[in-house]
Amino acid sequence: MVVHTGVETRMAMNTSAPRQKTGTLDMEVNWLAKVLFILMVVISALIIAADGFYGDWYFKFFRVILLLCAIIPISMRINLDFAKLFYKYQVETDDEITGTIARNSTIPEELGRL
Repeated sequence: MVVHTGVETRMAMNTSAPRQKTGTLDMEVNWLAKVLFILMVVISALIIAADGFYGDWYFKFFRVILLLCAIIPISMRINLDFAKLFYKYQVETDDEITGTIARNSTIPEELGRL
């Protein structure tokens, strides 16, 4: 009788978490958002350093971050998502290719990169 075999069994060692599939454009937009966030924090720190670290400087720091949050274009991400939905709709309703089902929204952007 086997009570507990642990994680070193063949079945447990062959199971792995599925990798998440993201398009190249999504990875580029994510990278750009991270760079812009770091730039926003650096600019905020420079503004606070130029003003001087007196009083409640950390409240001023967060105030400047809120003022500079327009640097990160969230509307760009929303526009890209709506464009992907529109391209998916166009692929599925194409008269030349009947019965087409777009199961992935990144197909049109990957085709455009060819």
